[in-house]
Amino acid sequence: MTNFKSTFFFLRLPIAVSMLGHGLVRLPKLAGFSQWMRESMQKSVLPDSIITPFSYALPFAEAIIGVLLLIGVFFRYTIYAGLLLMSVLILGSASIENWGAIEAQLIHAICFGALLWWHDKYKPAERTSMR
Repeated sequence: MTNFKSTFFFLRLPIAVSMLGHGLVRLPKLAGFSQWMRESMQKSVLPDSIITPFSYALPFAEAIIGVLLLIGVFFRYTIYAGLLLMSVLILGSASIENWGAIEAQLIHAICFGALLWWHDKYKPAERTSMR
């Protein structure tokens, strides 16, 4: 079990640090980040009434997902949240034809999916007592 735990920690470490880093660098400049996102999404068909609240929530979501991956709690829900977040970001990037951003978002999504696959395939079975 120890080998699984340490291996799994180091497999999820890069994506956890990436998500946490994305969130933490944006939090101190939240208003500026929101303004940048609204300006970059002006050509999008998505309404500003959706973009503005999302731009304020995104850094918190990224940071929370990063922390949860680092400490390893609520793993499946965290992975699902990460995949959902990447899907929403891909939709936004596609709406403004920002294909370069989509590549990075797809890489994150692949990492989330690989973690889920690896976890499900190699996690040791829980032992049950013979009472």
